Amino acid sequence: MLVLYDVAEQIDLARLREIVGAEPRREPSFKHRAPDYVRFEPAPVVDYTGSISLASGDPFESRVKYFDYGVICVELEFPFEANWEGLTSLSSRLTAAPEIEGRTQELAKTQLDRVKDALVQPYASWLSEDYYVIHITEAPDETGSPLSAEGMLTRRGGELAQIIRGESNPLSGAEREEALQPRISYYPNDLLVAGWVAALVYDTPENAAAIVQLLEYANSQLLEYRHYDELLTRVLKSAYEMVEHRGLPVVRHWRMAKQAQRLNALRLDITELTERTDNAIKFLSDMYYARAYRMASSRVGVSDYRNLVDQKLGTARELYEFMTNEYHQARGFVLEVLVVAILVIELVKVFH
Repeated sequence: MLVLYDVAEQIDLARLREIVGAEPRREPSFKHRAPDYVRFEPAPVVDYTGSISLASGDPFESRVKYFDYGVICVELEFPFEANWEGLTSLSSRLTAAPEIEGRTQELAKTQLDRVKDALVQPYASWLSEDYYVIHITEAPDETGSPLSAEGMLTRRGGELAQIIRGESNPLSGAEREEALQPRISYYPNDLLVAGWVAALVYDTPENAAAIVQLLEYANSQLLEYRHYDELLTRVLKSAYEMVEHRGLPVVRHWRMAKQAQRLNALRLDITELTERTDNAIKFLSDMYYARAYRMASSRVGVSDYRNLVDQKLGTARELYEFMTNEYHQARGFVLEVLVVAILVIELVKVFH
């Protein structure tokens, strides 16, 4: 279970390591040699926070992961052994459990109180995203042989669709196909099916660690773009109100200049933060992980929010140019009035 919170504009990871005493984190194992193919920059700091239990008694190993662009992720891990019916029931129960958000938020607040000196411009209120990863290491068929990816989709496609949707009841044929459409495999015996609520990973623990981290990054990007979208919405609303405000044109245009400066500064800040978030994960030559990441990020909605942010950044740029032009026109008008006034005074002196 991945529950992410946008808590600050930035987190000083070097200072954070000093506070929590965390060692530099090693990258997860990949199907190929690392770091020739995938690189995470800078690597997040992980703080292991022990075991917690829900009201149901289910024990979860917990850890908190800190990203330098101001996002933290509370990870809860619950080992299981079940048949397919039991797994669909478990997935449905845990993805709908309201207690999880409360416990993770409580844990996040406790940890942030410890590391508040490492937070740069912390936020008063947090946006959050939750995502679930069902990792299957072994799935034998009726004869005890490991299921291949194709065999799992053919024989257990209905259960897979229910698992990644968190549904307790079977889905229709069309919904099942839609749920299983975003999938990818590298070897015959591995599979990633990404949904907007959860993902199913069928792979070894070593290889699954890399996929889980890709899914985590995708959701952290979604969270950041949601934050930018809300921030731009508020700023653009304020700018529109300034443009529509009635009053003395000279005074209004003078105020408009200050608003334009704030708007442009915010636009540049968001552009810089967006580039930093985009560059947090780098794909060098491994097309499999690049395709898996694009598939997962598109599925959870990163591209949709990215487009919204880009559109609003374009609107902010146009507003900035309009407000700047209005200010320059107002300033030019004032200068012309002053020049005329000086000429009138000089002419009065001459005729006097």
